[in-house]
Parts: sequence; C-alpha cells; structure tokens
Amino acid sequence: MEIGIDSFASAMYGSNLGSADAMEQLLDRIVIADEAGLDVFGIGEHHKKEFLDSAPAVILSAAAARTENIILGSAVKVLSTDDPVRVYQNFATLDLISKGRAELVVGRGSAIEAYPLFGYDLKDYDALFVEKLELFLQIREQEYVTWSGKFRPALNNQPVYPRAFQEKLPVWLGVGGTPASFIRAGSLGLPLMVAVIGGETERFRPLIDLYREAGAQAGFSPGQLKVGLHSPGYVAQTSEQAVADYYPGYAELWTKAGKERGWPPVTKAGFEALIAPKGVLVVGGPEEVAEKLLRHSEALGGIDRFTFQMDNAGLTHRQLMQSIELIGTKVIPLIKKSK
Repeated sequence: MEIGIDSFASAMYGSNLGSADAMEQLLDRIVIADEAGLDVFGIGEHHKKEFLDSAPAVILSAAAARTENIILGSAVKVLSTDDPVRVYQNFATLDLISKGRAELVVGRGSAIEAYPLFGYDLKDYDALFVEKLELFLQIREQEYVTWSGKFRPALNNQPVYPRAFQEKLPVWLGVGGTPASFIRAGSLGLPLMVAVIGGETERFRPLIDLYREAGAQAGFSPGQLKVGLHSPGYVAQTSEQAVADYYPGYAELWTKAGKERGWPPVTKAGFEALIAPKGVLVVGGPEEVAEKLLRHSEALGGIDRFTFQMDNAGLTHRQLMQSIELIGTKVIPLIKKSK
C-alpha cells in the first residue's frame, strides 16, 4: 500500500502568516514527506480565499525541484473547468522537471466555484467532465490529435507538446459516491481514487465492487484496476495527543463548511464515531493508524494507496511536519511489516 498526503494548500488565515510564508511552509512539508519516505504528495484545486491551490501544477513544479523520489500529483484536478490541452501540457512539463514523478487525479470537483469563474454552467456538470476526460486521454495517447466536441474548439491533426517524460502519464479518476463514476472509471481501466470524508469507510465496498466488475467486463486485469482512498487524518505520538490536537480545529472548520453545504454541526459524539475503528477519520497514534488502514483495506477488498488530508483541522505547520515524519518513520514500517 502506497501512503501519501493530499493538501489543499491552506492559506493559514488566523495564524498571522502571510500567503508567501504559508506557501513556503507547504513546500517544506513536501520536502519532509520525500525525506521521510512517503510515496506521494498531492495538491488539490480550489478557487477560494482559504486555499492557495488554484494552480496545483505550479506548486508541484516548485516541489519537484526540491525533491528526489516522491510522486507529485493533483488531488484533484478539476478537469471540467479547464482546457485538457493545457492540463496535459502543464503536467507533462511537471513530469519533465521531476523526471517521471508526475501524475493526476482528475474529477469534476466537489466545490463548484470554478464553474462560474471560468464561464461554465453547472447544468453541464457531468457532460463537461465526460467530454474533457475523453479529450485528455486521447492527448495522453497520441501526439497528433483529431477531435471535436461541444465545449471546446475542434482539433484537426494538431500536435500537443511537450510530451511527458513517462510514456503514459498516470491518471486516476477521483470519485465521491456516485455509482456512475465508479463504473466509468472501471470501463476506462483507470485507477480509482475514492474520497471518503464521512460515515464508515466500508459502506463504499459495493461501489468499489461496481468499479472492479465494470473493469473486468471491459477486459482490464485486476492489476490495472487500482483503488486509492483519500480521507482526513492525522498522526501524533499517542492517540490521546492526536485527538487533542485535531478535534478543535476539525470541529470549527467542518462546522463552517457544513453551513455552506447543509451538513449538521460537528459534535464530540459524532467525532468519536468517526475516529472509531470503522469510522472514516484516520486519527491516532502510529499503531492505531496503521491498524485502521489495514482494516479499511480489508473491508474494501484491498487498497493500493491511502492519502491523508491533514490541513483541514487548523493544525500548525509544526504539527503537520511532525505528523508527516511519524507517518514515514512509524506508520509505513508497521504497514510493510504486516505483509
């Protein structure tokens, strides 16, 4: 199981930290993740004041120049509101800078601010993604592209440069809870990244089974049908310390988000259910976290990658750095030992 971090590049408002300093700290965390032996670091995409990740490929390119081994990817790239040609060019350039460490998780985006910002209508939410994913995958396969669609001017035997360092730039499909999205990923033979942010993780097993069934019917081998899991999490020296660090900021930020999305306020009882053995939050000491990841993997029929989303709970840079080091030095060895 690969282990990594996904970040939304929190602007750290309320900490008296400027955006430039927040960005520098984020890059420092990516360097520490590389040095600690984590497998992947992903940068999301938002167009809000709270986040600095509106241009993930730029952040990842800066990180590529300071790291050696870690995979650098999007988490997720909102393909629906961007031009697939430019997305390919940006990430192919990242792949050249990093010498083959770039990849993408693409999706429609759970936050919708990019649609009006770039002049798209939300009624086309699914159609945009279907069309742009088709074009992006064609660009990935072919240097010269002939294509036509509804939302972008046609291409007539048009070359797209630069080409990626890797023969085929890795692309995962990011999904939430829509069965059609799981089936789409399986039918295309794309690795699946499942974002689980509430409830019990095992409830996604029927949807992951749909993905694997669709992939098998399309002729893809089990080895091609990778499954990743993205969830909020945090590791401290002890479980008690992890909860003490994590809960206050988590409750504040997710209650605020709930007002925007219609979720109920966070309560301590609800939080305790989420950090329970089957709950989605991967929060605790190294042993507890490793056990939970292995339990999640078993419940879902095996997962190939897990990524922690940690900068959503008001944690300090120092806390995040220490957590990343614990993941690399304690959690990953425990998971490898279990094999």
